[in-house]
Amino acid sequence: MGLDCTVRFPAGDAPPWEAIRTHLVRAGESGQLRMIDGLPAFPDETPADDWKELRVGTAGGMVTVRRGAGTLTCVVWGTADPKLDAGWRAVTWACAAAGAGLVATPAGDLDPAAFARLHDLPV
Repeated sequence: MGLDCTVRFPAGDAPPWEAIRTHLVRAGESGQLRMIDGLPAFPDETPADDWKELRVGTAGGMVTVRRGAGTLTCVVWGTADPKLDAGWRAVTWACAAAGAGLVATPAGDLDPAAFARLHDLPV
């Protein structure tokens, strides 16, 4: 069981990992990679441009980022406590901010600034 949130990129492809990592640092997360496409990764490793799934270490735990056609889906597994929830939201925001994406929410799509305000992200 898990929670997921999808970011859509109307202008095309999802942003590269380095752009996402830069925004994660702005949000107060280190953004260290733990896995790339199911294989262990060095924390500072840069995935190939065609990556499909990343496991990102946050202060609260692991967040999975899955890449689809013009989307990134951020997933947390199990029972997300407040610290993991904050990391998940930071990763979701970083994905959206890095590529001018829209975060799909039950209330409708949010741009990165609106998503950050809604969740009190320090960006």
